[in-house]
Amino acid sequence: MIQENRDILIVIPARYDSSRLPGKPLMKIKGVEMIKRVASIASRVCEKNADCAYIVATDDDRIINFCSENNIRAILTSKDCRNGTERCRDAVERLKLNPKLIVNLQGDNPLCPPWVIQDIIDEWQRVDADVYTPSVRLSWDEYDRLLASKKETPFSGTTVVEDKNGFALAFSKNIIPVVRKPEKAREVLKISPVIRHIGLYAYTWQTLKEYSDNEESPYEKNFIEGLEQMRFLYNGYKIKLINTDYRGRETTGGVDSIEDVRRVEEIIEKFGEL
Repeated sequence: MIQENRDILIVIPARYDSSRLPGKPLMKIKGVEMIKRVASIASRVCEKNADCAYIVATDDDRIINFCSENNIRAILTSKDCRNGTERCRDAVERLKLNPKLIVNLQGDNPLCPPWVIQDIIDEWQRVDADVYTPSVRLSWDEYDRLLASKKETPFSGTTVVEDKNGFALAFSKNIIPVVRKPEKAREVLKISPVIRHIGLYAYTWQTLKEYSDNEESPYEKNFIEGLEQMRFLYNGYKIKLINTDYRGRETTGGVDSIEDVRRVEEIIEKFGEL
Protein backbone atom coordinates (compact mmCIF):
# COMPACT_ATOMS: atom_id res chain seq x y z
CA MET A 1 0.00 0.00 0.00
CA ILE A 2 1.11 3.57 -0.66
CA GLN A 3 2.03 5.19 2.64
CA GLU A 4 2.74 8.79 1.66
CA ASN A 5 1.35 11.36 -0.73
CA ARG A 6 2.83 11.68 -4.22
CA ASP A 7 2.28 14.41 -6.82
CA ILE A 8 1.57 11.78 -9.49
CA LEU A 9 -0.48 8.65 -8.89
CA ILE A 10 -1.04 6.04 -11.59
CA VAL A 11 -4.24 4.09 -10.89
CA ILE A 12 -4.94 0.90 -12.84
CA PRO A 13 -8.69 0.08 -12.78
CA ALA A 14 -9.21 -3.65 -13.23
CA ARG A 15 -12.72 -5.12 -13.12
CA TYR A 16 -13.00 -8.91 -13.14
CA ASP A 17 -16.58 -9.22 -14.38
CA SER A 18 -16.20 -7.65 -17.82
CA SER A 19 -19.41 -8.19 -19.79
CA ARG A 20 -17.50 -8.83 -23.03
CA LEU A 21 -14.53 -10.80 -21.67
CA PRO A 22 -15.02 -12.05 -18.08
CA GLY A 23 -11.83 -12.42 -16.05
CA LYS A 24 -9.75 -10.53 -18.58
CA PRO A 25 -7.30 -8.89 -16.08
CA LEU A 26 -5.98 -12.37 -15.28
CA MET A 27 -6.07 -13.59 -18.86
CA LYS A 28 -2.62 -14.52 -20.12
CA ILE A 29 -1.11 -12.77 -23.11
CA LYS A 30 1.88 -14.74 -24.37
CA GLY A 31 2.10 -16.39 -20.97
CA VAL A 32 1.88 -13.24 -18.84
CA GLU A 33 -1.31 -12.11 -17.11
CA MET A 34 -2.64 -8.86 -18.55
CA ILE A 35 -2.75 -7.01 -15.23
CA LYS A 36 0.88 -7.94 -14.60
CA ARG A 37 1.84 -6.48 -17.96
CA VAL A 38 0.04 -3.20 -17.24
CA ALA A 39 1.48 -2.91 -13.72
CA SER A 40 4.95 -3.35 -15.19
CA ILE A 41 4.33 -0.39 -17.50
CA ALA A 42 3.29 1.80 -14.55
CA SER A 43 6.29 0.67 -12.53
CA ARG A 44 8.69 1.74 -15.28
CA VAL A 45 7.15 5.22 -15.38
CA CYS A 46 7.49 5.58 -11.62
CA GLU A 47 11.15 4.63 -11.84
CA LYS A 48 11.72 7.74 -13.99
CA ASN A 49 9.62 10.13 -11.87
CA ALA A 50 10.65 10.47 -8.25
CA ASP A 51 7.29 11.77 -7.04
CA CYS A 52 5.19 9.02 -8.65
CA ALA A 53 3.48 5.86 -7.42
CA TYR A 54 1.06 3.31 -8.90
CA ILE A 55 -1.70 1.03 -7.63
CA VAL A 56 -4.18 -1.47 -9.10
CA ALA A 57 -7.80 -0.63 -8.19
CA THR A 58 -10.15 -3.61 -8.38
CA ASP A 59 -13.45 -4.89 -7.03
CA ASP A 60 -12.48 -8.56 -6.93
CA ASP A 61 -10.49 -10.58 -4.39
CA ARG A 62 -9.08 -12.79 -7.14
CA ILE A 63 -7.23 -9.84 -8.60
CA ILE A 64 -6.18 -8.63 -5.13
CA ASN A 65 -4.76 -12.08 -4.36
CA PHE A 66 -2.92 -12.28 -7.66
CA CYS A 67 -1.38 -8.84 -7.12
CA SER A 68 -0.34 -9.75 -3.58
CA GLU A 69 1.37 -12.92 -4.84
CA ASN A 70 3.24 -10.91 -7.49
CA ASN A 71 4.29 -7.91 -5.36
CA ILE A 72 1.93 -5.55 -7.19
CA ARG A 73 0.36 -2.80 -5.09
CA ALA A 74 -3.45 -3.08 -5.16
CA ILE A 75 -6.52 -1.84 -3.32
CA LEU A 76 -10.06 -3.21 -3.12
CA THR A 77 -12.64 -0.68 -4.33
CA SER A 78 -16.42 -0.58 -4.42
CA LYS A 79 -18.36 -2.88 -6.74
CA ASP A 80 -20.68 0.07 -7.40
CA CYS A 81 -18.14 1.98 -9.50
CA ARG A 82 -19.68 2.29 -12.95
CA ASN A 83 -16.47 2.89 -14.88
CA GLY A 84 -12.71 3.26 -14.56
CA THR A 85 -12.89 6.95 -13.72
CA GLU A 86 -15.14 6.36 -10.71
CA ARG A 87 -12.87 3.51 -9.62
CA CYS A 88 -9.88 5.86 -9.74
CA ARG A 89 -11.65 8.35 -7.51
CA ASP A 90 -12.73 5.62 -5.09
CA ALA A 91 -9.17 4.31 -4.86
CA VAL A 92 -7.64 7.72 -4.14
CA GLU A 93 -10.24 8.46 -1.47
CA ARG A 94 -9.68 5.10 0.21
CA LEU A 95 -5.92 5.71 0.17
CA LYS A 96 -6.54 9.14 1.78
CA LEU A 97 -4.07 10.77 -0.60
CA ASN A 98 -4.06 14.18 -2.26
CA PRO A 99 -2.17 13.79 -5.56
CA LYS A 100 -1.94 16.64 -8.05
CA LEU A 101 -2.32 14.38 -11.10
CA ILE A 102 -4.03 11.00 -11.34
CA VAL A 103 -3.22 8.86 -14.37
CA ASN A 104 -5.93 6.34 -15.24
CA LEU A 105 -4.10 3.47 -16.94
CA GLN A 106 -6.81 1.00 -17.87
CA GLY A 107 -6.06 -2.55 -16.84
CA ASP A 108 -6.88 -3.82 -20.35
CA ASN A 109 -4.21 -1.70 -22.07
CA PRO A 110 -1.14 -3.99 -22.13
CA LEU A 111 0.45 -2.29 -25.14
CA CYS A 112 0.64 1.21 -23.70
CA PRO A 113 4.29 2.33 -24.00
CA PRO A 114 5.65 3.91 -20.82
CA TRP A 115 6.92 6.87 -22.82
CA VAL A 116 3.29 7.75 -23.69
CA ILE A 117 2.51 8.15 -20.00
CA GLN A 118 5.63 10.26 -19.69
CA ASP A 119 4.31 12.47 -22.52
CA ILE A 120 1.19 13.07 -20.41
CA ILE A 121 3.22 13.99 -17.35
CA ASP A 122 5.35 16.37 -19.40
CA GLU A 123 2.27 18.03 -20.95
CA TRP A 124 0.65 18.45 -17.53
CA GLN A 125 3.71 20.38 -16.44
CA ARG A 126 3.38 22.73 -19.43
CA VAL A 127 -0.33 23.16 -20.23
CA ASP A 128 -3.26 23.94 -17.94
CA ALA A 129 -6.23 21.61 -18.50
CA ASP A 130 -8.72 19.49 -16.57
CA VAL A 131 -8.04 16.19 -18.30
CA TYR A 132 -5.09 14.98 -20.37
CA THR A 133 -5.17 12.13 -22.88
CA PRO A 134 -2.80 10.95 -25.63
CA SER A 135 -3.67 10.39 -29.25
CA VAL A 136 -2.02 9.40 -32.51
CA ARG A 137 -2.80 10.77 -35.95
CA LEU A 138 -3.03 7.77 -38.26
CA SER A 139 -1.10 7.27 -41.47
CA TRP A 140 -3.18 5.99 -44.35
CA ASP A 141 -1.83 2.46 -43.75
CA GLU A 142 -2.83 2.69 -40.07
CA TYR A 143 -6.24 4.03 -41.10
CA ASP A 144 -6.70 1.01 -43.38
CA ARG A 145 -5.80 -1.35 -40.53
CA LEU A 146 -8.31 0.38 -38.26
CA LEU A 147 -11.02 0.02 -40.89
CA ALA A 148 -10.23 -3.68 -41.20
CA SER A 149 -10.25 -4.26 -37.43
CA LYS A 150 -13.64 -2.54 -37.14
CA LYS A 151 -15.13 -5.26 -39.33
CA GLU A 152 -14.18 -7.89 -36.73
CA THR A 153 -14.70 -5.89 -33.53
CA PRO A 154 -16.65 -2.72 -34.40
CA PHE A 155 -16.58 -1.26 -30.89
CA SER A 156 -12.88 -1.72 -30.17
CA GLY A 157 -10.84 1.42 -30.72
CA THR A 158 -11.90 5.05 -30.28
CA THR A 159 -11.28 8.10 -32.45
CA VAL A 160 -11.39 11.80 -31.59
CA VAL A 161 -11.65 15.19 -33.30
CA GLU A 162 -9.88 18.28 -31.93
CA ASP A 163 -10.02 22.07 -31.99
CA LYS A 164 -7.24 24.30 -33.27
CA ASN A 165 -5.51 24.32 -29.86
CA GLY A 166 -5.42 20.55 -29.49
CA PHE A 167 -8.38 20.20 -27.12
CA ALA A 168 -10.91 17.42 -27.73
CA LEU A 169 -14.25 18.21 -29.36
CA ALA A 170 -15.76 14.70 -29.46
CA PHE A 171 -14.90 11.02 -29.14
CA SER A 172 -16.56 8.08 -30.89
CA LYS A 173 -16.39 4.33 -31.29
CA ASN A 174 -17.09 4.99 -34.95
CA ILE A 175 -14.31 6.43 -37.08
CA ILE A 176 -14.50 10.23 -37.01
CA PRO A 177 -14.22 12.30 -39.07
CA VAL A 178 -15.87 10.28 -41.81
CA VAL A 179 -13.71 10.14 -44.93
CA ARG A 180 -16.45 10.59 -47.52
CA LYS A 181 -14.17 10.52 -50.58
CA PRO A 182 -11.15 8.38 -49.65
CA GLU A 183 -9.54 8.52 -53.10
CA LYS A 184 -9.61 12.32 -53.11
CA ALA A 185 -8.48 12.49 -49.47
CA ARG A 186 -5.47 10.26 -50.15
CA GLU A 187 -4.57 12.40 -53.14
CA VAL A 188 -4.69 15.65 -51.17
CA LEU A 189 -3.56 14.62 -47.69
CA LYS A 190 -0.21 12.99 -46.90
CA ILE A 191 -1.61 11.64 -43.64
CA SER A 192 -5.17 10.67 -42.76
CA PRO A 193 -7.40 13.13 -40.87
CA VAL A 194 -8.26 10.45 -38.30
CA ILE A 195 -6.86 10.69 -34.78
CA ARG A 196 -6.90 7.52 -32.74
CA HIS A 197 -7.50 8.01 -29.06
CA ILE A 198 -5.29 6.01 -26.72
CA GLY A 199 -7.28 4.59 -23.79
CA LEU A 200 -5.39 6.51 -21.18
CA TYR A 201 -6.45 9.56 -19.13
CA ALA A 202 -5.02 11.80 -16.48
CA TYR A 203 -6.97 14.24 -14.35
CA THR A 204 -6.30 16.90 -11.82
CA TRP A 205 -7.53 15.71 -8.43
CA GLN A 206 -10.15 18.49 -8.33
CA THR A 207 -11.55 17.38 -11.70
CA LEU A 208 -11.68 13.73 -10.66
CA LYS A 209 -13.41 14.57 -7.36
CA GLU A 210 -16.13 16.43 -9.27
CA TYR A 211 -16.65 13.71 -11.89
CA SER A 212 -19.29 11.62 -10.11
CA ASP A 213 -21.24 14.72 -9.12
CA ASN A 214 -21.50 15.99 -12.70
CA GLU A 215 -24.50 15.30 -14.89
CA GLU A 216 -24.14 12.06 -16.83
CA SER A 217 -23.70 12.46 -20.56
CA PRO A 218 -26.13 10.58 -22.83
CA TYR A 219 -23.09 9.57 -24.89
CA GLU A 220 -21.57 7.49 -22.10
CA LYS A 221 -24.51 5.08 -21.87
CA ASN A 222 -23.40 1.59 -22.85
CA PHE A 223 -26.15 1.27 -25.47
CA ILE A 224 -24.90 4.41 -27.27
CA GLU A 225 -21.17 5.28 -27.34
CA GLY A 226 -20.30 3.93 -23.90
CA LEU A 227 -17.49 6.47 -23.52
CA GLU A 228 -17.07 7.78 -19.99
CA GLN A 229 -14.86 10.70 -21.05
CA MET A 230 -17.83 12.30 -22.80
CA ARG A 231 -19.13 13.36 -19.39
CA PHE A 232 -16.22 15.80 -19.10
CA LEU A 233 -16.98 17.42 -22.46
CA TYR A 234 -20.71 17.43 -21.74
CA ASN A 235 -20.09 19.39 -18.54
CA GLY A 236 -17.63 21.85 -20.06
CA TYR A 237 -14.26 20.47 -18.92
CA LYS A 238 -11.20 20.92 -21.11
CA ILE A 239 -9.55 17.73 -22.36
CA LYS A 240 -6.05 18.29 -23.75
CA LEU A 241 -4.96 15.89 -26.47
CA ILE A 242 -1.31 14.96 -26.49
CA ASN A 243 0.08 13.96 -29.86
CA THR A 244 2.33 11.05 -29.09
CA ASP A 245 4.46 8.58 -31.03
CA TYR A 246 4.49 4.81 -30.93
CA ARG A 247 8.05 4.83 -32.32
CA GLY A 248 7.26 2.49 -35.17
CA ARG A 249 5.27 -0.03 -33.15
CA GLU A 250 1.78 -1.14 -34.09
CA THR A 251 -0.91 -0.85 -31.46
CA THR A 252 -4.53 -1.66 -30.80
CA GLY A 253 -7.29 -0.45 -28.50
CA GLY A 254 -8.28 -1.99 -25.17
CA VAL A 255 -8.64 -5.75 -24.94
CA ASP A 256 -12.38 -6.45 -25.15
CA SER A 257 -12.52 -9.79 -26.93
CA ILE A 258 -10.60 -12.97 -27.71
CA GLU A 259 -9.85 -11.43 -31.11
CA ASP A 260 -8.21 -8.48 -29.32
CA VAL A 261 -6.05 -10.88 -27.28
CA ARG A 262 -4.86 -12.55 -30.47
CA ARG A 263 -4.18 -9.15 -32.04
CA VAL A 264 -2.07 -8.08 -29.05
CA GLU A 265 -0.11 -11.33 -29.19
CA GLU A 266 0.52 -10.84 -32.92
CA ILE A 267 1.85 -7.33 -32.25
CA ILE A 268 4.18 -8.59 -29.50
CA GLU A 269 5.34 -11.40 -31.79
CA LYS A 270 6.12 -8.89 -34.53
CA PHE A 271 7.68 -6.07 -32.51
CA GLY A 272 8.85 -7.74 -29.32
CA GLU A 273 8.01 -6.79 -25.76
CA LEU A 274 7.79 -3.12 -24.79
